[in-house]
Amino acid sequence: MKCFLLDTHTFIWFIEGDARISTKAIKIISNPEIICSLSVVSIWEIAIKLSIKKLELNQALSDIILKTKSIGLDILPIKPEYILKVEKLPFYHNDPFDRLLISHSMVEKIPIISKDISFKKYSIDVVW
Repeated sequence: MKCFLLDTHTFIWFIEGDARISTKAIKIISNPEIICSLSVVSIWEIAIKLSIKKLELNQALSDIILKTKSIGLDILPIKPEYILKVEKLPFYHNDPFDRLLISHSMVEKIPIISKDISFKKYSIDVVW
């Protein structure tokens, strides 16, 4: 079964029904035969952005976390291997959350659904 990792903005745009999400991303996430995952890193990033008022959502973060199950998303933990991989990543991208998502994608060899063009500089499969 095909697996994908969602970038934080992809997840937010999907659950918020934001028009900026690509049709391809919607089709992948909505397909019950595809496993889509969300890193706990994304939930952490959302929580931080909400707390410093850099992000506003139409629903509470606790409701969003509950909703991940109903839409078939797995929430994945941070593994030590991802952190070790971050240490070796070139600095094409400085965002620590994105760097951890990139390393997750590399270690697990799964594509990431992201609009972020800087992800393509790394040896990962980026879908948008």
